[in-house]
Amino acid sequence: MQMLHVKTDRRTQFVDVTTQVQKVVAASGVASGICYLYVPHTTAAITINECADPDVARDVEGALDRLISAAGPYRHGEGNSDSHVKSVLVGASQIMYVEGGKLVLGRWQGVFFCEFDGPRERRLQVKVVAD
Repeated sequence: MQMLHVKTDRRTQFVDVTTQVQKVVAASGVASGICYLYVPHTTAAITINECADPDVARDVEGALDRLISAAGPYRHGEGNSDSHVKSVLVGASQIMYVEGGKLVLGRWQGVFFCEFDGPRERRLQVKVVAD
């Protein structure tokens, strides 16, 4: 397993980590298999979506902020309950195919680390397994 470090500079931020994940896949030497991604944080997530236009990620960030209010009402006392809810909705893991030593992604797809309680320095676990 490899650990990627992701630094965020906003409370809600989608960071394109496709290139970093692909580097881990290439370094693994696996030509055909599975790439597992896991975020070991309760206020962050991982997703796959369009990366050709950065406005898409910003639109999703904004939509999640509008859907899940930071103000609550919430019982959790740390002031980041909305971040926990967003993390649950987006999810802490992704599974991707590897073929020809590369991630199998659609034409416009990329991998995004989703920060919901930033800015912070976070970790993303990557495991590549051969068929």
